[in-house]
Amino acid sequence: MSAWLRREGDDLVLAVRVQPRASRTAVVGPEGERLRVRVSAPPADGRANAALAELLAEAFGVPRRQVEILAGAGARDKRVRIVAPRRLPAWARP
Repeated sequence: MSAWLRREGDDLVLAVRVQPRASRTAVVGPEGERLRVRVSAPPADGRANAALAELLAEAFGVPRRQVEILAGAGARDKRVRIVAPRRLPAWARP
């Protein structure tokens, strides 16, 4: 596994760096010890967190409720749990 991706039982925990107000929402890829993600939503009212959760839920093939922000809800650096992912996107494979 990568430095930014850790398995905990059936779940995955990701170390993510989020760039809000980007021109488009996308996973940039691993950058050091974090996964870099751009979201077009602003960081106000939790909209960037919601956009991040939606993107990761789609990428891992899970419902939105299975994506949980464990730490960093008000920061760019976050820890996110994906509960029982159904698939691994290409950027998450070793």
